[in-house]
Amino acid sequence: MSTLSTKHPDRPNAGPSRRALGVLVIVVLAAHTLVLETTPKRFGPELDASSRRAQAFTTRRIEPPPSSTSTQAPPLEKPAAKQVKKAALKEQEVVAQALPAQPAIDLAAPQVPEPLLSDNPTDPSVTDGGPTEATAASAAAAIALAAASAASAAATPPIGPQQTPVTAMALPPSARLDYRVTGGAKGLNYYANAELAWHNAGNSYDARMTVSALFIGARTMASNGQVTAEGLAPTRFSDKFKSEVAAHFESDKGLITFSANTPSAAWIKGAQDRVSVFFQLAGMLAGNPGGFPVGSTITMYTVGPRDADSWTFLVETEEKINLPFGELATVKLSRQPRREYDQKVEIWYAPSLGYLPVRSKITQHNGDFVDQQLSAVGKS
Repeated sequence: MSTLSTKHPDRPNAGPSRRALGVLVIVVLAAHTLVLETTPKRFGPELDASSRRAQAFTTRRIEPPPSSTSTQAPPLEKPAAKQVKKAALKEQEVVAQALPAQPAIDLAAPQVPEPLLSDNPTDPSVTDGGPTEATAASAAAAIALAAASAASAAATPPIGPQQTPVTAMALPPSARLDYRVTGGAKGLNYYANAELAWHNAGNSYDARMTVSALFIGARTMASNGQVTAEGLAPTRFSDKFKSEVAAHFESDKGLITFSANTPSAAWIKGAQDRVSVFFQLAGMLAGNPGGFPVGSTITMYTVGPRDADSWTFLVETEEKINLPFGELATVKLSRQPRREYDQKVEIWYAPSLGYLPVRSKITQHNGDFVDQQLSAVGKS
């Protein structure tokens, strides 16, 4: 049996020999070493050191261009503006509080409540007021207005109680006077009846005016007091419609007090109320007819249920008027408004009836009016 040979002349060689492989490896390593030593460590264009440092993760800051001046004005601070605004507002408040209030308005004679519109629109016990206080639109306007008001107040001192001295007095005898009443309120006309009961007892008196209207009820204004050489000296005045308010003449204290919880007023000799003033004027005219020619004035310190004020009456003219009672020769007196909301009061006295008041008309600032005209005269 023959031995198998390890060589096969008919098969090609499976691969290079180990020696050839070793030489190839050495050549490849040498080539890599040469490449690594001769090629730059970063591929691409070379950058300088400063450029490489700028490429780090940092934030770039853009500086503003330098100013043409060496110093820059500080910006306007908002808090300062707020302080200025607050100061202006405070100035407005102080000035607005300094503005004078409008004076209250007095009413003259008993009036009839307006039918179907209100309980008592022509209530003489209610003091009309001027327009509430004005608020300045700006601090400058308020300052100007306050300055003008102060200058006006300084130029015109406040008017205190005034009274025309009585030179002679001849009060009319007791009588009862009936009146027909017409009026207008807010464009509506109404009608009523009135009675003036005058009682002269020589050393005392009592006067009572009652106005009544259908569906409305009655209103009464009354005055009582003493009769002196200088005429009437009231001790109490009352005004009643549903409820009563009154004024008390306390001559020993020099005060006039009110039940309506309003401040007391000064009492002066000769002070009258809104009923007695009609008879006090009558007595002065009858006592000295030639002492009050046309154009002369008579001032009365007149008290209402809540306040007191000086009323000045102008002797206007002598005229004949037609009344429900008939035609009478009269002397007309009128109280002209001094302020915007004052009433105009007109009174006609008849010398043939002892200067009793035969007609009276009161006109409001808005045109509302009440007109009382004599219809009958009787005994009281």
